[in-house]
Amino acid sequence: MADRARKRTDDRGVYIISVAAELAGVHPQTLRIYERKGLLQPSRTAGNTRRYSQSDIDRLQSIQRLTQEHGINLAGVKMIVEMEAEMERLRRKMESMAGELERIRRSMSDRAIRVERTAMVPLSAVRKFSWQGRR
Repeated sequence: MADRARKRTDDRGVYIISVAAELAGVHPQTLRIYERKGLLQPSRTAGNTRRYSQSDIDRLQSIQRLTQEHGINLAGVKMIVEMEAEMERLRRKMESMAGELERIRRSMSDRAIRVERTAMVPLSAVRKFSWQGRR
């Protein structure tokens, strides 16, 4: 629950472009370029002013690391960002599937316990009826 609340807070756009640029250590124009390239999507106010969230700042810092420390160009950064997003989507799906598998396992275990508790009668103990014929 705390993770969800933190996620909502991290995604809320609170920083104007100059503050976001300062926090990320870049020029405001760089943020505009990143937005045009599809690397960032800040929220907008009713007056169409950009508002950057803590998640946006974290992404900016990651982009800066990739470009400056690793020498990756913006096209490469965009591919990395898209792959990271896909990996996160797949991670969430896998967690969901693991939860569903666990629910099914519990259900099957409960059914097996119910079957064990029922009285089992061997077939040889069942009397044959006249319509079955005698052997």
